[in-house]
Amino acid sequence: MSAHQNPFDYEAALHACARGERQALQRLYEQEGSRLLGVVQRIVRDTALAEDIVHDAFIKVWTRASSFDQSRGSARGWVFSIARHLALNSVRNQAREVPMNEEDVDDSHLPATLEGWQDTQDAFDWRVNPGRIDHCLEQLEPVRRNCVFHAYVDGYSHQEIASKIGAPLGTVKAWIKRSLAALRECIG
Repeated sequence: MSAHQNPFDYEAALHACARGERQALQRLYEQEGSRLLGVVQRIVRDTALAEDIVHDAFIKVWTRASSFDQSRGSARGWVFSIARHLALNSVRNQAREVPMNEEDVDDSHLPATLEGWQDTQDAFDWRVNPGRIDHCLEQLEPVRRNCVFHAYVDGYSHQEIASKIGAPLGTVKAWIKRSLAALRECIG
């Protein structure tokens, strides 16, 4: 059968994934796995790493399928954007890593350091007033609170949040920055 007679329905596959139908994820993988691998390999230039990233991308597709919003773009584009985002993050993270020789590492101080850390008091004594953070979060406007949650609970990038809520990237960054400052002031 040609692709024109029976085109793959990406939206249906994502909706099925959101319902927990593993076969839908398998069909999606069979449909796009090799193409995604090619895209990711071109970004990271490492086959083993690319395979890991594609695997992680499909896990993210599976866990976030219910958040797909067809009004923001195609289902296929959404799947590819997840893989590209993970690949680009990997490249950025590798660029920040400083290679280290094992011979240069002196870890003889490690046990004493760990003991010292265990003796120190928790710098964030959240148990004194555990409801305070809830109170402070309630003070934020819902859209700003959601941006903070998306960034620090869901792990979304600022760009992903901007796309998700339909706000300009600069606005999302400013909201998160101001919201964190307001939370620090409220808690402090």
